[in-house]
Amino acid sequence: MTADLGRLMSHRAFLEDDAMDDALVKRVSAAAGAAWWTVLIWALWLTAAWLIWLGIIHAKPGWILALWGDNLAWTDVQQVTIWFFGAFKVLLLVAVMGSIWLTLYARRLKRA
Repeated sequence: MTADLGRLMSHRAFLEDDAMDDALVKRVSAAAGAAWWTVLIWALWLTAAWLIWLGIIHAKPGWILALWGDNLAWTDVQQVTIWFFGAFKVLLLVAVMGSIWLTLYARRLKRA
């Protein structure tokens, strides 16, 4: 009787462990999917903002310089925006690397 109880307990623990692993796989897969959607939206927003900014730079409206301050020239404004968009692209690269890691981790969990 004790052997049957021990075998039942070990089988039940195995099933609970397997269920927990399935939940982890689902959560990691969902996180990977959400990360890829975030990267896609981020890239689209960055591209749209860059195109809009190119239009503003081409038109060179006076209100932009008034908004940023009268002491600035267009070269200063362009340099600041290039640094801004460059920093966002570096952050986007970090997000892509995190998304790749989550995707590979989810695949590895599914195989295990």
